[in-house]
Amino acid sequence: MTLPSTSPVSHPPDLQAERHAASRVTIIGMVLDAVLGVIKVIAGALFHSQALIVDGIHSFSDVASDLVVLGVMRVSRQAPDQNHPYGHQRIETMGTMVLGSILIAVGAALAWDNVLRLIEGAADQVPGWPVLVAAAASVAGKEWIYRYTRRVGQAIRSDLIIANAWHSRTDAFSSVIVLFSTVGAMSGWVWLDILAAVAIAGIVMHIGWTFTWDAVKELVDTGLSPEDTDMLKRIARDTEGVRNVHELRSRRMGHDILLDIHLVVPPEISVSEGHQIGMQVVAGMRDALDNIRDINFHIDAENDQEHLQTSERLPSREAIRSLLAEHLGELPPHTRLRLHYLRNKVHMELFVDNAGDAPQLESAEVNQQLADYPWFGSVRIWYSSR
Repeated sequence: MTLPSTSPVSHPPDLQAERHAASRVTIIGMVLDAVLGVIKVIAGALFHSQALIVDGIHSFSDVASDLVVLGVMRVSRQAPDQNHPYGHQRIETMGTMVLGSILIAVGAALAWDNVLRLIEGAADQVPGWPVLVAAAASVAGKEWIYRYTRRVGQAIRSDLIIANAWHSRTDAFSSVIVLFSTVGAMSGWVWLDILAAVAIAGIVMHIGWTFTWDAVKELVDTGLSPEDTDMLKRIARDTEGVRNVHELRSRRMGHDILLDIHLVVPPEISVSEGHQIGMQVVAGMRDALDNIRDINFHIDAENDQEHLQTSERLPSREAIRSLLAEHLGELPPHTRLRLHYLRNKVHMELFVDNAGDAPQLESAEVNQQLADYPWFGSVRIWYSSR
């Protein structure tokens, strides 16, 4: 039986507040990117620094990515609805992939253009000192917005916002490269400026590839790492009442984790006890990973991966009651029937109350009468008085 997790969990996130926080930090970053982009492109053009121009274009790509983030966050943070019962976080994943693709394309174009310039020996002008000022201002500004954006992304559990923060830090890294290459060019190695432009473009492509590949892995339902999977299985196996865990499947939706787990429990326990054991497993797993959003646990009385799975053609409760009445006559009042479907057999327990003077059925006799049925496993009869 599949039993969804209904254990007490933290209150659902305030999606409107998360959207507001994401929009605010993104707009601040976008304004900063635009200002720095203008400064770097103008300074690079006026004072002969190809690396600073590429760095400025990198900043403008940040503006484009910020626009993508604003649009995606508005949609992905909508509450679950009838068509999207798990929410809309996969839209955020798609946005991350689009952002990564933009970075790859921009980086490749810039790298190609500057490789051609390097081959053609176009490096013949020494950058001026204002290039150093523009690059230093970029390092300071982008490092500040990286830390701010990353803090907000972690607070609202958004991989897209965190990815955008790292995009900002790559701009800071590239500005550091501009600083060193400019100093080198001013010292006589003029070609260092164009080489730095190629290096910056390579950084942009690398970050873009990382974002894109991580998003693709999520979209194709890549599971948790083997280490996390083993940890969750160990938590389940260590839970009292769990005999084994024979299947655990996981996938991600944005920052959240979705789990399906099969728990093997003693076959003689009740449904409610099996559910309670499952809830203990859920609580232990949530303590270990706080971003688990949903856990569906399946309670098994046997390991159906090791044994022949119980057939769907085994007789139902009503069919078995009719068969018992046919062989044993009408059962005494208040008789309760408990069925165990194990290894493609049906094992029965009869609990007979208030037997009175009626002749008592013997388990051995009933076993003999039902032995010819291929699905029959065993029967035990228990007598008690009220």
